[in-house]
Amino acid sequence: MKTKKFWVLSVLFIIPLIFYILLLTGTNNFAKLSIVTLKVNDITQFKTDDLKSVSLDGKITILCFFGNDLDLVKNNALNLNEKIYKHFYKFKDFQFVAILPNGTETKTLKKQLGAITDMQKWKFAFGSPENISQLFNSLNTSYHIDKNSYSKYAFIIDKNRNLRGRSDDEDDGLMYGYNAETVAPIHNKMVDDVKVLIAEYRLALKKNYQKNETTTEGFIKSK
Repeated sequence: MKTKKFWVLSVLFIIPLIFYILLLTGTNNFAKLSIVTLKVNDITQFKTDDLKSVSLDGKITILCFFGNDLDLVKNNALNLNEKIYKHFYKFKDFQFVAILPNGTETKTLKKQLGAITDMQKWKFAFGSPENISQLFNSLNTSYHIDKNSYSKYAFIIDKNRNLRGRSDDEDDGLMYGYNAETVAPIHNKMVDDVKVLIAEYRLALKKNYQKNETTTEGFIKSK
């Protein structure tokens, strides 16, 4: 009988303690999304349809280079919209930016996207092919952009304008971007990586809030 009580008490007290320790360990060893390029160029020189400028500063940005023929790349946009944008656009500091050559027609694609989603965080920004190449080159990847200013890859940029990706991807090793022409890389990798980055910022915000609370309490007690 005593032995049975001992095991019951063990289950009630020891297992929750182990679970708590595991939680603490998980927080301390929280996996961050790798920084693969520091300080990419900002995009303030690019203008939207209403001639407003866009910036990467202070935002988690999904950056795409769609080129000058959106009929050819609408599947890229729809894949990203379905798997990434619709799941994360409600995060306060989140935006999608499609970089396009001046004069690119966007009306049809915007209509297709707008029929299935709230477009408030989608931004189409226009610039010269030269400026687009300079921006792409600042990502410092092993990828190339074609003569129509198109790349099949979508990129995750953090609030400090750092390119985030994977330093030890099981398929590609160093992974700078995510192939948007097919659903698999977006669904199997990009979704998880955006979640990790958002969780990273939420954890930092929580720690900062707790730090400020502690500082405030100490100030009140010292008065």
